[in-house]
Amino acid sequence: MDISEQLIHIRQSLAGIVPEIFLAILFCLFLFAELLLSSRFEKKKASAYLQNIALAGAIITLFLVIAQWNEEPAYRFQPLLFLDKQAVYFKLLIAISWIFTLIHVRVLKYDFPPEYNALLIAAVTGMNLLSMSTHLLSIYLSLELISISSYLLVALSPYKKAAEGAIKYLLFGAASSAVMLYGISFVYGLTGTLDITNEAMTAGLSNNPDLVVTVTIVLTLAGLLFKLSLVPFHVWTPDVYEAAPTPLVAFLSVAPKIAVVLVLMRLAGIFPSQYFPVLGGIALISMTVGNVAALWQTNARRLLAYSSIAQAGYLLVGIATYSRFGFESAVFYASVYMVINLAAFFLIDLLQPRIETTLSDYEGLGRHSIWISGILTVIMIALAGLPPTAGFTSKLLIFSALWESYHQQEFPWMLWLLIGGILNAAISLAYYLRLPYLLFFKNSKQTDYKGNRSLSGKIIAGFLALTILLLFFRPDWLTKWISAF
Repeated sequence: MDISEQLIHIRQSLAGIVPEIFLAILFCLFLFAELLLSSRFEKKKASAYLQNIALAGAIITLFLVIAQWNEEPAYRFQPLLFLDKQAVYFKLLIAISWIFTLIHVRVLKYDFPPEYNALLIAAVTGMNLLSMSTHLLSIYLSLELISISSYLLVALSPYKKAAEGAIKYLLFGAASSAVMLYGISFVYGLTGTLDITNEAMTAGLSNNPDLVVTVTIVLTLAGLLFKLSLVPFHVWTPDVYEAAPTPLVAFLSVAPKIAVVLVLMRLAGIFPSQYFPVLGGIALISMTVGNVAALWQTNARRLLAYSSIAQAGYLLVGIATYSRFGFESAVFYASVYMVINLAAFFLIDLLQPRIETTLSDYEGLGRHSIWISGILTVIMIALAGLPPTAGFTSKLLIFSALWESYHQQEFPWMLWLLIGGILNAAISLAYYLRLPYLLFFKNSKQTDYKGNRSLSGKIIAGFLALTILLLFFRPDWLTKWISAF
């Protein structure tokens, strides 16, 4: 391309990433507004204004992303980014997660430093870019933007345990990032390209010994596995979930994973066949480790941390099937999991706001707060994958896709993965139903229970429960979007 063509390409590319440009501008304006408002108003009033700015920015971002739905699939800064309906859908999920996190903060009246909102904007920008990335360099840089923002978000928490959690988060993140970079260098050495849409990458990897390719794939996946909280990069998860404020934990438990799922699906199209048994093995180990470890937890947020490790394993099963049905099932699972997990953290926070979430503290609270406790029971049933909730539908689709792929491709590891997944789903019932048991079948030890009794919290909780139930009866509300990819 000559210089005039380059300038035209840049201008067209910039026009295709309007939400990300808006987020970058919003980040700068937010920092400027923080300096201006902090000097002119008292802390509480300035914080309220800044929260309104962040929420308005998140809603505008959502509408800007929706406006991209009907755009023709095309590269932006070829070959770094690619915008299609898949990317737009995942960016919508990320924006919804962000908006819900801001609402969570507002309903529970958290007093966060203003920097929190700026870091959330930076993290969302990274996730949006990751959703569009089709080049290993842009994937790596997007992951780093998400990671650095996440480390700072955890470290800025006003709780004593936050420093310990942030250090573990940083150390494991740095290690996984280094391993991933090493894997990327292997990919470049074997193929001569970092563009995952280039046929040379598939050809170069296929022409090498199986052991070399498998090692390269495992190393390259390290950073993505870290974001998904998958074994062996899961150790940070329980400490961060326990140490960080609940709204932040809710956001980190879903939004980064949503962005990573699409990257794994894109890699499935170019990595050789060794990619899928690796994903299947990681999925099975993660499900087992997450479910077994969760059985022994005495803290609600640590329990949900191990639950998220297991749930990420189920999510990976859909990608490991290597079929359109499997990919669509994984997208449906990610969408439903986002709603369920955000609801779970919101509800445990409503019952026991901003305190140690020891499971014994929830004993007998079903009698003090029937509405919230009842909805939390529905959420736990959904996480366990029981009807009549969308959690059952998502697990059914994942296992159906795996069974179909096993019949078509006849790989023995798929059958073992299916058996292991079903057994793990049975094991998970023991700890998911533990919280409802404590809420309704144990006597309360608290004589002066003071949970959050706000009407807005109860309305939001009811809306979340209704969504999870309706998606069981009408999954086509989501599948018609997903099948449009």
